[in-house]
This record gives sequence, C-alpha cells and structure tokens, in this order.
Amino acid sequence: MRHRTSPVCENGQMTEPRRTPSSSQPRKTGASQKPAASQASRNAARNNRARKAEEVENSERRKRQSIAKAERRTTSDEVRASEPAPTAVGRAPEGTGAATPASYLDIPEDYRAGFACFVGRPNAGKSTLTNALVGAKIAITSGKPQTTRHTVRGIVHRADAQLVLVDTPGLHRPRTLLGERLNEQVRATWAEVDVIGFCIPANQEIGPGDRYIAQQLAQVRRTPKVAVVTKTDTMGKQAVGEQLLAVLELGKEVGIEWAQIVPVSAVADSQVGLLADLLVEQLPQSPPLYPGGELTDEPEQVMVAELIREAALEGVRDELPHSLAVTVEEMLPRTDRPKDKPLLDVHATLYVERSSQKSIVIGTGGSRLREVGTQARQQIEALLGTPVFLDLHVKVAKDWQRDPKQLQRLGF
Repeated sequence: MRHRTSPVCENGQMTEPRRTPSSSQPRKTGASQKPAASQASRNAARNNRARKAEEVENSERRKRQSIAKAERRTTSDEVRASEPAPTAVGRAPEGTGAATPASYLDIPEDYRAGFACFVGRPNAGKSTLTNALVGAKIAITSGKPQTTRHTVRGIVHRADAQLVLVDTPGLHRPRTLLGERLNEQVRATWAEVDVIGFCIPANQEIGPGDRYIAQQLAQVRRTPKVAVVTKTDTMGKQAVGEQLLAVLELGKEVGIEWAQIVPVSAVADSQVGLLADLLVEQLPQSPPLYPGGELTDEPEQVMVAELIREAALEGVRDELPHSLAVTVEEMLPRTDRPKDKPLLDVHATLYVERSSQKSIVIGTGGSRLREVGTQARQQIEALLGTPVFLDLHVKVAKDWQRDPKQLQRLGF
C-alpha cells in the first residue's frame, strides 16, 4: 500500500504599499475630512447590511436545496409509483430473499410494505439495531458519537411484509454547518416515513437531548411513533423497567401517545423480531417496494467510503471523528488481470481539518494508515466479493465542516 502526502501551501496575501501624500498637494483640514469620513461610514454600513442579507439568503437557499435533494431520500409513495431497480451491492445470498413474493399474484391480501425510520441522540444504537433487523451490515457502527452522516436504508423481507428501515444521523445541537445539515436530513426523513422509532438507550437517563427530540416528534402528529429502549443487555431488569416508565412519562409530558414501547438489545438479539412485528403493524397495505433479496439501495462507492471511515474511527482521539471525511475517487477493475483472478483498484482520500490531525491518521511511519487500510480492505472485499487493492491518501481540508463549498464537494 502506498502512502502519498500532498504539499502544504501557505496562503499569502499581497498588500499594496502605503502611499505617502505628495508634498505638492495641500494637506486636507479636519473640516474637509469629516464629510468623507461620514460617507465612508455610510458606505460601510450599507455594505454590511447587503452582506448580512446575502448571508441570510444563502443560508435559506442551502436549507431549501438540502431538503429538496434530501440525499437519496425516497417516500413510500414515490417508490410505490416506480419500478425499483436492483443495486450493484447489497443483495442477500441466493435463497434468503424467498420471503418476498416473486410476483403480484403471490402477494397475500393483507401484505404490508412501507418505511420506518430510527431517530434519537447520537450513539443511541440506531445503526446497530438497523443492522440486526436487516440481518446484514449496511450501516457502519462505532463507539464514537455522530458516526452516521447520511440516511441509510435497509430492507427487511418477510412473507407478510417488506419493512424498509431508514437509519438517520443523531439529532444534536449543531455547532457547525455540517451539524445543521445533518439535522435537516433527520427532520426531512421523519416527515416522509410511515412510522417513527424513537431510540432511547437503557443505560442513560433521559436528558435534555431526548426531551428536545420528543418535543420535535410531538409536532409530527399523523405519524405513529414507537418508543424503542435500546441496549437493554447493559442493564438489569429493574433498571430497564424504570427506563420504560420514564419513557412513558416523557410521552405524556410532550403530548405523544406511543403506539408501542418496547425494550430491545441488538447485541443480544433480544426482542428484535418483536420490534419488527410492531413496526410492520403500523405500515400500510401495499405490494413490495423492492425486489426480493435487496438489502439496501446504498450506492457502491458510498458504502466503500463508509467502511473506510469506520476503520479510521477506531482508536482515534475524541476530537478527530467529527473532522474526518472520506471520498472514493475511483473504483476500477485491474485491466491486466485474468478473469479467474480479478482485482479491484479502489482509490480513496481521507480528509481532516488540521495538519496535526493528518499526522494522527497516518501514524508513525504510516503505521496507523496501514492498519486502517488492512481493516477496511477486508470489509470491502467481504462486501463486494472480490479482491481489492486499496490506495489511501490523507489530505487537509481546513475547517471543512463550516465551509459550504467544501461540504458540497464532500457530498453534504
């Protein structure tokens, strides 16, 4: 594996030399300077007002664009009105998709299909629960908060229903433009699904973040809401029972009538099937939305980039995860390989915000980056089913979380 570093360029600023008044020109008096100074002040104030108006307009435009684009969000009605196409990756092994009817003639009369989304604070167990329900890894997981940065759809196939799960970023108080856009994704998503699952960890007391999300959900009146108490394997029965009562009281406090309250553990596979049953009950009657065997509609390159970011998140300092982004520049099969020994070349770039973070990701003599590459490559090969040569580079994109142009370039 090669490790390439790009040169660091310091931005210089050219300034014009200060002009000295010519001795031949008369010196201006204080009285004659006042009108000019007053005019300059008015011009500066006018420019400030124009600049603020432009910033407000740009902010509103970004918000409208983010909601409109919605990063591959698809409503139930849109999917029902179109013929879903198979994806390049994300297919279950042969035979595991037999639960989904192969033709409309085989669909039971009471068959249900629709969308459910999981919302909650960062690190509430949403992605782990999504993977457990789908039965395959379609969303990356990490002990670091705010791991999920875009909506991920996973498909659960059953003989009586097709449940499309939408895993969302954790709703939080944003400190950057990236945080604002992630929150916009969450709100736009829960406005489009058939049922909302509100994830609250059993091992943490209900706090201001949970209360804030519940207040937001209370405004989405027509969509049924299921309260999901996650990570029950980390607590005893009495503590879980107390959390269930606290969730019930939270609903009364904000004006939510929970459709169901269910404790689950994705790690221990406790009541995961029951949760699927409860979510399916809230779905409308509909034919399947996706072909049998499809587990996700995530694009290939997005999934590969996420696996690389997941590997890079392991063992790094707390301040680094928020500053780390990954893009896949190129994925091409090696042309000089025989058909029975294919090799896929994957070229990806890891972006950080400061030079000090770059040295952390690379490690001494490139040791850390080699570990990331080895771990990510194994995951990518398992996903794509082919040998992979992974070429990683690390670059600095200064303060990219706050820069609209860089956010757009990185896919946010």
